[in-house]
Amino acid sequence: MLIEKPHVGKLARPVYFVAGGMTDFRKRHEMKAEELILQATRMAVLENHLKVDGVAKFKKRVSFGVYGQFADHFSDQLLFAAKAHDYLGWEPIGNIEIKTGGATGGSAIVAAVMAVASGLHDVVFVAGCEIMDEVSTRQGNNYIAHAACKDFEWRHSRSYTNYYNLMATDYMKLQKDRGFSKELLRTALSRVSVKNHHYAKFNPFAQAPADYSEEEVANSMPVTEPLRILDCCLMSVGAAVCIIASEEAAYQLTETPILIDGVGAGSDTLRTGDRLPRPVLLLPHENEEMYKNFTNWPGFTSFLATRYAAYVAYHMAGIQNPLEDFDLAETHDAFTISALQSYEDLGFRQYGMGHDFILSGDACFGGKLPENLSGGLIGCMHSVGATGIMQVIEIGWQLQNKWNHFHADPAIWARFGKEKPADFRSLQVPNAKRGVAVSHAGTGSHVTVHTLRRP
Repeated sequence: MLIEKPHVGKLARPVYFVAGGMTDFRKRHEMKAEELILQATRMAVLENHLKVDGVAKFKKRVSFGVYGQFADHFSDQLLFAAKAHDYLGWEPIGNIEIKTGGATGGSAIVAAVMAVASGLHDVVFVAGCEIMDEVSTRQGNNYIAHAACKDFEWRHSRSYTNYYNLMATDYMKLQKDRGFSKELLRTALSRVSVKNHHYAKFNPFAQAPADYSEEEVANSMPVTEPLRILDCCLMSVGAAVCIIASEEAAYQLTETPILIDGVGAGSDTLRTGDRLPRPVLLLPHENEEMYKNFTNWPGFTSFLATRYAAYVAYHMAGIQNPLEDFDLAETHDAFTISALQSYEDLGFRQYGMGHDFILSGDACFGGKLPENLSGGLIGCMHSVGATGIMQVIEIGWQLQNKWNHFHADPAIWARFGKEKPADFRSLQVPNAKRGVAVSHAGTGSHVTVHTLRRP
């Protein structure tokens, strides 16, 4: 469908992020999904300085639950939401379960925001989890690949790494035609991985903290050329929980509510071969002259769903230039190539210049728009149902000035059997006022964009 102008809605009343909680993320946990969600819930309710005395009193405030789990295959449990809901003792309040592939966590937040904005509920509990250690990595990749079209892509690959390899190959060819060398792009890809693994060192929740050189990333084990194993996200186990509330309820629960002022959701055809060329959908700071020579957008190198979701969220929130208006971002770096693609789709750089966002230092702590200070999907986790929720929590904690509370406390590191690094550094963005979180599915079949700001 060709659209001339996306519909930009309006929230019927203000909606706020109140608090969040997480487990640590790893390849193997000794707990069931419902136990992980309970652990994350206790952090959200008991460790965020809420103005309620204990879990029992908080539970009286909640009137609805939203759950996210991507793949029933892993935990072998249909109706997972009901089981988790029962385990937490939320009955008889209602709940729903969301499944939109890698965007499941972000879509769960969308559902919660709509429930509150409509006036139907004042306090909504949102939980996401994924158990990805019940099968081998090979089988797990096969399960995940079922989110691609089973009639076409899945038959030829059975691995998302192969899908993104095709996009990386096409992207690099297109960039070569624009005058950028393969070596420059390889450096940009490697630097995404180096940055995100490094920031994971300062995150007690993160699965893969490490310091790599660009050469180590580029020479790591090949998966599908040009992607190497250190270009790829993690298969993770863990849970994330957040609390979404109306303005009145939010201020009754916390001294630091964070306004969710932009909510965008976009989609594209499940089968990438069905995606037709169209004019570039311009963001507020762009103009037609910038893309007068673009003839095959989005092609296989960009994501219409991301651009559409960003367009809606930016216009709803009054964002004029994301590089200037946001203080930090959490993006969906399932692969280093998808990071470069997202930088362009989100308007951090114009199309064709995504590599410059990372190479210039703008994406780093202290840069114009620090991105994935959590470590992202490459350094922190990709426990799929929890991923988009984790991103919103990380943005929320930054805007609440609580990053150090949850990342610098040695007791939290010890809780997860870890020791706070001797070279620990604070990644709290000074005086952060606005942030954006992006949750992405498959090869861009579903994408959500949430903008948050201090009121």
